[in-house]
Amino acid sequence: MNLSYIDRITLDMRLSQRFISLDPKGYFLIKIDINRGELVAEHYSNTLDQKGVAIDPETGEELTCWNLSSQKPVNIYRARTAKELGIRLTEGKGPHPITCLDHALYLGRELQKAEQALIASQLYIQD
Repeated sequence: MNLSYIDRITLDMRLSQRFISLDPKGYFLIKIDINRGELVAEHYSNTLDQKGVAIDPETGEELTCWNLSSQKPVNIYRARTAKELGIRLTEGKGPHPITCLDHALYLGRELQKAEQALIASQLYIQD
């Protein structure tokens, strides 16, 4: 069955509302560096409380999308393509910064969107 554009958006919005367990290894902020022609993935650590809520390991405060600026990345990964960056994050000897499959799938989708924005020299905003 082919979904219409509106049905795809509706499905995506509904799926985005589901509960997702956070990766205990941390989270990523994905950016593009148009000047260098690279994707950038900044990896940040977090601590999870008993409810699975991300806590800033330094301040003990709950992390939200609005209070991430005080954090410093644990590592910064750079690559020219989504595939190249995905390989850096998941393959080789390790340790790897990703422990949850749903987190890896999410990052793959976001890296692909970021790559398309980089190719088109457009603004990229992470979902």
